[in-house]
Amino acid sequence: MIRFHKEGYFIIGATAIILGLLNFAWIWFALPWYGLIQLTTFVLAILVLQFFRNPIRKIEVVDNHLFYAPADGKVVVIEETFEPEYFQEKRLQVSIFMSPLNVHVQRNPISGIVQYYKYHAGKYLVAWHPKSSTENERTTTVFKVNGTEILVRQVAGALAKRIVNYLKEGQQVTQGTDFGFIKFGSRVDMYFPLDTEIIVNIDDKVKGNKTIIAKL
Repeated sequence: MIRFHKEGYFIIGATAIILGLLNFAWIWFALPWYGLIQLTTFVLAILVLQFFRNPIRKIEVVDNHLFYAPADGKVVVIEETFEPEYFQEKRLQVSIFMSPLNVHVQRNPISGIVQYYKYHAGKYLVAWHPKSSTENERTTTVFKVNGTEILVRQVAGALAKRIVNYLKEGQQVTQGTDFGFIKFGSRVDMYFPLDTEIIVNIDDKVKGNKTIIAKL
């Protein structure tokens, strides 16, 4: 069964109406190249539908020592870096880049308490730009589990113009449930304690609720 995210309902509906009216007008006025218009509108409709898909993914092993991928995409960064907003010290950063073809739902990677949350307005640099994590539109969420704090940052990209996050400070979250959505291309950064065992490697393809990023 195909399921779509609620953030896409309006866009999917509006796209269907616009493309339907375009096809109707082409027939009504007997304009040429109708076959090409049909093909173009069909491709556009498929692209919109696939972008807002929200596949049901149950976590096979529910374990708070396992930190699952919060998003689909490709691992583009694994490095020790200084985290300036919350920790203000060195952390182990892992970043996932999402292309427009990936599922863009973000899921809670762990069960615990939302210790910190903040939204930042910003630029729309390409998501792989080194400064995108600190200058682009973004949200910062810190999950606290068993005394350990892990930061997850949604980062907008050049095409992403809206970040959605449903979390708030003090909220108890459950591993595997949805917590946000980024529209049209983006990345997710994670900041772990330096002694964390990272399971993935650079260029690995990961899936939310399926791929284990780290062992805590």
